[in-house]
Amino acid sequence: MAHKPTTIKDAIKQWEGENDGQIAGDAEKVMLNGVMPPIEKMDASLGALKSVKRLALSTNAIEKITGLNGLTNLEILSIGRNGLRKIDGLEPVGGTLKQLWLSYNYIDKLGGLTVCPNLEVLYISNNRVSSWGEIEKLGDNKNLREVLFKANPIEEKYSKEGTWRVEFVKRVKQIKKLDGYIIEDSEREAAGVA
Repeated sequence: MAHKPTTIKDAIKQWEGENDGQIAGDAEKVMLNGVMPPIEKMDASLGALKSVKRLALSTNAIEKITGLNGLTNLEILSIGRNGLRKIDGLEPVGGTLKQLWLSYNYIDKLGGLTVCPNLEVLYISNNRVSSWGEIEKLGDNKNLREVLFKANPIEEKYSKEGTWRVEFVKRVKQIKKLDGYIIEDSEREAAGVA
């Protein structure tokens, strides 16, 4: 027998029950990871999380980022291990978002991040990004300092050739840490951005 997906409203209620009746709307950190049955849709119920700075929705079955209106304090959005195919719907939190965790999805395009001028950290490993043209878009995020990009087709191809890090720095000059390692001065020099 198929189970109906868990709604955001029910997941929040469940979280409150597991956290000694704490009001989710007053919490700075709300973790809705791996809910059973999984959450399939983000909706306006998220707007109740007025104080949340860190929202985790990982390991569910979400295919689209929506319902972020009202999350005026959101700094970290974790939505890895879902069914996302593209990055969009971040406009309501674009001004406050500092970290976006999107690993283990089906994303092949990096548009949709330009609405996040304060983004500092992007975890997008194990996705489907395969072109330098997509990576060049990250150059517009001037505050972006750390990117985790392992296990994307483009990373796998250029890591084998030994040119991945230098080629990435050429396109995303502001980057300080890539795939868990600080960018070395020698890599900056090789990329011509020393």
